[in-house]
Amino acid sequence: MEVGQVRQRRLSDDIVMQLEAMILEGSLKAGERLPAERVLAERFGVSRPSLREAIQKLVARGLLVSRQGGGNYVAAELGSTFSDPLLQLLESNPGAQRDLLEFRHTLEGSCAYYAALRATAPDHQRLRKAYEALQACYAEDSQASRAEEGAADARFHLAIAEASHNAVLLHTIRGLFDLLRHNVVTNIGGLYLQRSETRERLREQHHALFQAIIEGRAEEARRCSQLHIDYVQAVLIEGGAEAERVARAQRRQGG
Repeated sequence: MEVGQVRQRRLSDDIVMQLEAMILEGSLKAGERLPAERVLAERFGVSRPSLREAIQKLVARGLLVSRQGGGNYVAAELGSTFSDPLLQLLESNPGAQRDLLEFRHTLEGSCAYYAALRATAPDHQRLRKAYEALQACYAEDSQASRAEEGAADARFHLAIAEASHNAVLLHTIRGLFDLLRHNVVTNIGGLYLQRSETRERLREQHHALFQAIIEGRAEEARRCSQLHIDYVQAVLIEGGAEAERVARAQRRQGG
């Protein structure tokens, strides 16, 4: 049997693996600046030359961006699943809005299921903070705009994805964040015009979803998430049908 020579791993390769893991798990986010080299070297317990070598390898792979005199950053493109032109196209197409809701039905249901199974105490803290910020938007005396409410709603669902501890789900939701936020804002406008009780229903649905996750009821969390999307779909379909009836009546009147 032939025996090959065992090659010793370079320290920089171990640092690369740790940084890659931090990016994958979401500890380092797209566009985020890395700590200063001195701080990062101390944290990893390595020399600065070894750290620089690791950073250069990640820059070459397109995971990091090194700016002259400005530090090192996670590549912003990692969070850009959809380009701005495509985002605008999807926003203006009613069929695409429907498609996104169908996609959210499956994706967010899975996030909620795994979050209920896997969320840690720090996850619960982040989730509670996002939940309370969203609930504040539903208060009668709230001055939150639709855009602010939409952003709070999207951040709540992102916190659920983070708590799922599934890297693929997390980065899919992160990549879709702008699209998700715009979709929520669009939906809010249609929902509130269509039904006066919508704000209270949304508050109740998010509360039920939050409680199911915190209490570790995985199947119930998935069900709450999917019922929430079902409700949004039903009200928007109802609104579309009403708009078509009004348009038809106006055409008859004009005729």
